[in-house]
This record gives sequence, C-alpha cells and structure tokens, in this order.
Amino acid sequence: MPTISLKGRNMPESPIRKLAPFADLAKKKGHKVYHLNIGQPDIKTPEVAIEAVKNIDLTLIEYSPSAGYESYRKKLAEFYQRQNVNVNTEDIIVTTGGSEALLFALATITDPGDEIIIPEPFYANYHAFASSTSATVVPLVSTIETAFALPSIEEVEKLITPKTKAILICNPGNPTGYLYSETEIKQLASLIKKHDLYLIADEVYREFLYDGDDVHFSVMNLEDVQQNVIMVDSVSKRYSMCGARIGCLVTKNKEVLATVMKFAQARLSPPTIEQIACEAAIDTPQSYFDEVIAEYKERRNTLIAELNKIDGVIVTKPKGAFYCIAELPIKDSDDFAQWLLESYNLNGETVMIAPAKGFYSTPGMGLNQVRIAYVLNKKDLITAVNILKEALLVYNNR
Repeated sequence: MPTISLKGRNMPESPIRKLAPFADLAKKKGHKVYHLNIGQPDIKTPEVAIEAVKNIDLTLIEYSPSAGYESYRKKLAEFYQRQNVNVNTEDIIVTTGGSEALLFALATITDPGDEIIIPEPFYANYHAFASSTSATVVPLVSTIETAFALPSIEEVEKLITPKTKAILICNPGNPTGYLYSETEIKQLASLIKKHDLYLIADEVYREFLYDGDDVHFSVMNLEDVQQNVIMVDSVSKRYSMCGARIGCLVTKNKEVLATVMKFAQARLSPPTIEQIACEAAIDTPQSYFDEVIAEYKERRNTLIAELNKIDGVIVTKPKGAFYCIAELPIKDSDDFAQWLLESYNLNGETVMIAPAKGFYSTPGMGLNQVRIAYVLNKKDLITAVNILKEALLVYNNR
C-alpha cells in the first residue's frame, strides 16, 4: 500500500476541531452544547459588508489579481494609516485568510529544518503551518503564574541557533490574551537586528483591548528593522467575518513580497466576492467597534469572575483577544473535554472546551489546562461555567 508522507504524518490535529464529532453526537442525543472551544464570534457582521454582498451586480465572477484588488489594498492601507500604522498599498498582499498569510510567510523565509521561535502556548495552527513548510518550532515557554508574560529577552536569545530564521508572536495573543508592550516589541526588534532574523507578528486581534490605557503597538512601526518585519492580519475577528476567508500579509521587504507573490500566483487569487464585502467593511462606523469592545469586555469580566468561583481553577485576566487559558483541577483535559460531550450533561446541556495541550509544543505542558473563548453572551457564559463547575465535581468523583 502506498505510504503517507512524513510531512502528513507529522501534521498535528487541531485541538480546537478534533472533538467536533463528539459534539455532533451530543447534539444528536438532544443535548445543547455551549461552544467555548472556538473563536467564532456571535456578533453580527457590519451591515455595510452584508449589503455589499446583497447588491453585487456581476455577470461573471472572475479571478481577482493574485495580490488582491488594488482598490481593496488601497482602502486597507488607509485603514492602517488611520490607526497610525506605517503601511502603504504596495506593502500588502491579500490572502485567503490570515492562515494563508502565515503559511506564505513561513514558506518564503524557511528551508526544511530551519527554526522558528514561538512563545507558548500559541495558536495551534502555527505548528501545522511549520509542519507544512518543514520548519521546526522552538517553543519559548511562558507560564500561567506570570499571566503568560514574555520571558526575559535573555531567555529568548538563549534559543537562537544558526538554524533560527524568525520569531513569531501573536499580539494580542491567542490563546492567552497576552498583550505585548511597546518595550517588549522593541526588545524583540533589537534581537532580530542583532541576529539578522525575521519578526512575524500575527496582529488579527489588534482592536480587542479592554483595560484603561493599554494600546497596541504594531511591528510595522519599528523604524530600523523594516526589512526584517512581516505582519499578518485578517478580517475574521475585526468584522466578525470568519467565513469570508480574507487576510493579508504586510511587509516593507520587497524580496519577501516578490517571493510571496509566487505562492499567491500559484493559488491564482483570493476570493473575489469576499474582497468586495471586505472593502465595504472598511467603512464600518467607529460606533460598531465601540459597542463590540464594550460587549467583549463585559464578557471577559463575567467569564473570569465565574471561573474564579470554582475551587481549584486558576485563571488570569486576559488583556486582549477573546480567549483565556484556565488551569483545572484535573490531570488530562483531553479526556475531560471528550467526557463532557460523550458522558455528561446537566439538564440536557453540556459544554465544549479546547484542551490546551495542543497549544503547546513542549511535551507534557498544558495537560490540565483548557482554552476558553468568551464569544457567547453573558447569560450563556454564566450557564456554561456553572455546567463546567458541576461537571468537575462529577468527573473527579467518578
């Protein structure tokens, strides 16, 4: 029988989606499942984007340019400039989601065996993208005891080897909600300049900040390392348009852009109709974002307050994005998450969570942790956490 490639065998399963069949079975039993496992916002997509799709007047849905429509890239650059982010139209290539942008970035800068340093826990698909390009993930461990803060820059530097090609961060972070300070970003910039590395920043949650004077500092505003910086972005969370699958790769490095274009040409073009919707979405009024951020802040505060009521649970308050990592009084979150769907319900209801082991690269890390997405309304969050509380009692007393 023909064999599967080593690359395919090494591709990790999604810790977010691998439990989906068990959730489907729970629903077939008639159980309601509260989805705390996935970052699918329930906030409505801006009306201007929906109307743009409804009013499309096309007789042919054609390929777009491989880099994306110039009109969209121009408006996108203007959007960044309004946020005081140093981006121009020619710095942008539109991609099929932020995922493709990350995949293109890694394919462009790494050869098989090259190393990418990533603070962990990290978005699970980073491992999948690295596997796809035969790059090696080198984890930089952060801990719940420090609220998943970036370790000292000296600790980061210890991981750099002749094989190191880049440092990859998510700011604010998925799955931790950690927000990098301007000081930390500039420290990383000094490090990549010293060792001639790339700094890749996944900035898809840039608007989702909740506390006082916290601000997002973009890597595109680093002045003396512009040739070393690649930014990745997406419309998925900003406009609650996950299904549109439109993102972008942004860099001042012309050689990187030219190489990324080869991959962009090979996949022909990003989606045509979705670009029309995304171009319209840029005109979303500020009032939309004000309401969305206020709502998520309340959800975050509600979730953290409810989790802190459960004996044995450790959780830190995230500063951004809409996730947190919670440590539970269990030994195996994979087993617990599956048990919740297969064997437990409270009055016909249960919850779906994402085991955190899949967000780590270091063996043995995250075994008793879960990622929780606070993308449900406050009433449902309270109900879901109460189910989690009762379930832990039953699970630990079996």
